[in-house]
Amino acid sequence: MRSVSLNLKRVFTAIALAFALPLSAFAQAYPSKPIKMIVPFPAGGTTDIVARIIAQKMTESMGQPVTVDNRGGAGGNIGADLMAKAAPDGYTIMMHNLSFPLAAVAQALANRAPFNVDTDFAGVSIAVYVPFIWTASPNVPAKDLKELANLLKSNKSLQYNYGSTGPGSTMHVLGEAYKKDAGISMEHIPFKGAAPLKQELLAGRLQIGGDQLSSSLAEVKAGTLKALATTASKRIEGLPNIPTVKELGYPNLELEGWNGIFAPAKTPKDIIDRLNKEVISAVRHPDVMKRLSDLGAEAVGSTPAEQDAMLKKQMEQFRAIIRDMKLE
Repeated sequence: MRSVSLNLKRVFTAIALAFALPLSAFAQAYPSKPIKMIVPFPAGGTTDIVARIIAQKMTESMGQPVTVDNRGGAGGNIGADLMAKAAPDGYTIMMHNLSFPLAAVAQALANRAPFNVDTDFAGVSIAVYVPFIWTASPNVPAKDLKELANLLKSNKSLQYNYGSTGPGSTMHVLGEAYKKDAGISMEHIPFKGAAPLKQELLAGRLQIGGDQLSSSLAEVKAGTLKALATTASKRIEGLPNIPTVKELGYPNLELEGWNGIFAPAKTPKDIIDRLNKEVISAVRHPDVMKRLSDLGAEAVGSTPAEQDAMLKKQMEQFRAIIRDMKLE
């Protein structure tokens, strides 16, 4: 009897192991298929460029393709909505930027948000800091935001437009705040991303714009676009002639720019941790750091908690501005 009991125990142990092994193997196998990284803007802008650099390095380290999927429109909300509704399995992630908390607040205040930014997303990492700059077509006779305000005040016949990457985007809200603080008038023209906005500036059909530095760094250095100000708290290393908005008398426009990785809410913690590890490894690789630096970006690689804290902080800052501007 003892022999039979021992044999039965061995059989049950073998069965238990047979069921346990596939689950363990599955958990260890992530990723076992390609990962999609949604970029909620068209190709060619800062977020797209940074995403492709990081995705390439993650592909090398994770053993599966990490492919960029551009889903532009609505200030980044179209792509963010797709991400919010994706399966929380680690195979759909998103690279977003400073516009994310702002556009989410604008949509929420207008009662038309397709997702809840507080409950539908999980932070993975702030990948990089990228200064946000105001730009102008070369034919605009002003070297900074203060001169631009004086120009528009002194010549009421000038009909200037400013462009943004979409309704409720960073530049849209900052543009409205600038108009109020400076006491001027400009019309807002929304675009589906930084690339088409820049093309209109270069062609001289649009007077004023703004986006993260990487989108227009080459043009600013070449002199084909003017840099009127940076919203960063200090002047940009390598571009010391660009004044900060605070220096020019517009402290309400001061905002730090960033790009970060998000996953759908309820993504398992072990997958979030793995993605965080991969993002940190990617952005801190010497080759990647050099490429990011050439774009005007600073490699970060934060924890998920640090990213969540920044998102909440900027949402509160934006909420006050948007409510005051009545953009909803």
